[in-house]
Amino acid sequence: MAASIKTVDGARHTRILGMGSYRPSRVVPNSELVDAIQSSDEWIRTRSGIIERRFSEDHETVQMMSVESSRKALAHAEIDPAQLDCVVVATVSHLMQTPAVATLISDELGSTPAAAFDISAACAGFCHGVGLASDMVRSGSAKYVLAIGVERLSEITDPTDRGTAFIFADGAGAAVIGPSEVEGIGPVVWGADGSKYDYIRQKQSWSDVLKMEKALMPHLRMDGNPVFRWASFEMAKIASEALDRAGITVDDLDVFVPHQANMRIIDAMARTLKLPERVVIARDVAYQGNTSAASVPLAADALLRSGEAKSGDIALFVAFGAGLSYAAQVVTLP
Repeated sequence: MAASIKTVDGARHTRILGMGSYRPSRVVPNSELVDAIQSSDEWIRTRSGIIERRFSEDHETVQMMSVESSRKALAHAEIDPAQLDCVVVATVSHLMQTPAVATLISDELGSTPAAAFDISAACAGFCHGVGLASDMVRSGSAKYVLAIGVERLSEITDPTDRGTAFIFADGAGAAVIGPSEVEGIGPVVWGADGSKYDYIRQKQSWSDVLKMEKALMPHLRMDGNPVFRWASFEMAKIASEALDRAGITVDDLDVFVPHQANMRIIDAMARTLKLPERVVIARDVAYQGNTSAASVPLAADALLRSGEAKSGDIALFVAFGAGLSYAAQVVTLP
């Protein structure tokens, strides 16, 4: 008789044990950007709700910001880095294609030999990472997983592009996911619509750049109006599905943490979902800008640090970005 392969028993329930974030030191008000895009502070605020954003200095690399946010998350979770079994990093702005920046972050944290890899799901990356981490803990392939969302978008944004220059920014957020006595992370609802690939994308491929007589950084570009229409209404459906799959209604929610893309999108989603007035809504975009994969953990951690949200609150995470990729889940805040 052929030998049978053993299975591994994982945790029945998972939760976020701790969160941490890192905001770059340089604050960039709209006034610094308006001349290059022939715009105004009023136009930017009306269009996006952004008042200022953070840009990283030279020493504030993807690795550095990730490590700093991770150390805070680990301290919050009371987990030693050596206890980590996996480090997952969601980013589109680590400009070295290989090795994965997750391996360097894990080594600097002292988590070797934890598995370490990067994922590319744009602005939905952190929610993808939380979903992957939760499934790892449930399956028994890991007990403690560190999920990081980090971006340094200022490096790949064209400062003269009227459609993107005022939107994108830098930062990092992290969460430690592990076993729980009660359920703390609902089923992830995720997907992608590649037919809308051109809505948000890198302007040129690296191979095209190398063929240019004068090579230039391939900047991000975005077709703002279709993205706004799609996100404002389609993502509310995804959010509703995440609530349904978690067995939660809007009346059970304490906190709503959407991707911090645009204040008008956030408000449109809240209206479509018919959130009760008592639900705390993250609006971190006003002072942080759009940090892609970092935006959800940055916004959630800000609410916890300010006291607007508290440990044990039920929160809905939802994010969307290039691809068009999206993900949503209900979580209990640590």
